[in-house]
Amino acid sequence: MSNWEATRLVTARELKVKIRDKTFLISTGFLLVFAILGTVVPSLIGGGATSVAVVTGAATEQLTAAGLEVREVADAAEAERLVRDGDVDSALVGGVVLALDDEPGDVVSALSVSPEVRLLDPDAINPGLAFLVPYLFAMVFFFTSLMFGLQIAQSVTEEKQTRIVEILVSSVPPRVLLAGKVLAGALLAFGQIGLLALVAIAGLRLSGSEQDNGVSLLNLLAPAIAWFLPFFVVGFVLLAAMWAVAGALVSRQEDINSVSTPVQLAVMLPFFGTIFLSDNKPAMTIMSYIPFSAPIAMPVRLFTGDAAGWEPFASLGVLALAAAGMLVIAARLYEGSLLRTNGKTSLGAAWRSSEKLSV
Repeated sequence: MSNWEATRLVTARELKVKIRDKTFLISTGFLLVFAILGTVVPSLIGGGATSVAVVTGAATEQLTAAGLEVREVADAAEAERLVRDGDVDSALVGGVVLALDDEPGDVVSALSVSPEVRLLDPDAINPGLAFLVPYLFAMVFFFTSLMFGLQIAQSVTEEKQTRIVEILVSSVPPRVLLAGKVLAGALLAFGQIGLLALVAIAGLRLSGSEQDNGVSLLNLLAPAIAWFLPFFVVGFVLLAAMWAVAGALVSRQEDINSVSTPVQLAVMLPFFGTIFLSDNKPAMTIMSYIPFSAPIAMPVRLFTGDAAGWEPFASLGVLALAAAGMLVIAARLYEGSLLRTNGKTSLGAAWRSSEKLSV
């Protein structure tokens, strides 16, 4: 059996185990619920379009064009009654807007004469989106890398602790085990994010909140999301290899945290850096070429329009080279520490042990 066939078998095994795992299913369900709540519930809480009662023919077209729900009535008395009974939010009677206890700003705006507006920077990003998009990219990459990476480390340590790894190594090389675990983790993470994105898009469409000043948010986000996907996959492979090594360095689940601090920092620092420095163009430019922060920083720069056309290709190339180099180093450390079950293994000891095995 070739190494590729063995990798496929290991990957299939890991996928079957994780898909049946209750923790994975619960976390996926939680993320989907979060996506639904974040896209659909705000529009439901808002109660939809404001309803306004008007006497037949009075400013009906003007109010309807503003997106308000217009209800035509026969006279002013009926309009006032509907407001008092709570059947409509407001009413227009003789040029006067009636409301029960709060001024209906959207109705007043619809009836007001707006001055001509000339935008000096029509392509500027909405300030709310400029804050929200970096946060979302950072949060998705942070939680996914942390959650799935920790699962990879725990899986490796569990196999060492139960001695299952000795049986596995007798059938396939350690490097094949590493490749299968990393590939399975990447597929699961990518699948979960893809499902989350589909639910979020469906929620935006159902809630009618996918428009920002008449422009589709999906169209605004599409280029950044399209680049985020390959950056996410390659960046996850880089971190997954590090998590696998962290799991191989210890023999007990309780010791994972003590050896995984560098990996956790590699996940956490880009998260907080993107959130706090998203409006700092020089800092974001530097971060987009650092392998650990590039999966977040470069898509954010593409969304804000701060990146030249060649930059995402260069950044992804740097990230891919870093991931390939990390896989080579991780394979050696993984091979040198996987069968050592006498407590924690240092990086130096794992490296030297791998040298002896290769000899």
